[in-house]
Amino acid sequence: MALSKDQAKQLRQLLITERAKLAGEIKSIAHDASTSPREASGDLSAYTVHMADMAADTYERELSMNIVSSEQEILYQIDDALKRLDDGSFGVCQQCTQPITMSRLKAVPYASLCISCQRVKEQKSKR
Repeated sequence: MALSKDQAKQLRQLLITERAKLAGEIKSIAHDASTSPREASGDLSAYTVHMADMAADTYERELSMNIVSSEQEILYQIDDALKRLDDGSFGVCQQCTQPITMSRLKAVPYASLCISCQRVKEQKSKR
């Protein structure tokens, strides 16, 4: 399936917009996670932080870093999709080489697999 110039332009803009949004979220989360619990709470007194508070802060920090990791992976997929747009291989399943439907590309513009191959991949990862 060859994309028309309008479709390619529309999908490129969708990818660039999604990339900018994710980059902003990652930057914000990373900044928040790098702030110490005492600074974040505004408590700069000499009193020590309770262990339960420290555990909760550590959990939140780890959760934030997991989110950043996941969003970073999507950024890589978006960059890969932009390269595929440039080299003409965008919109073709990287597994079976069948065209990826336009409805799928509009929903997940960085998709590299058709629905069928994506389902197979997800089933394998569940095992």
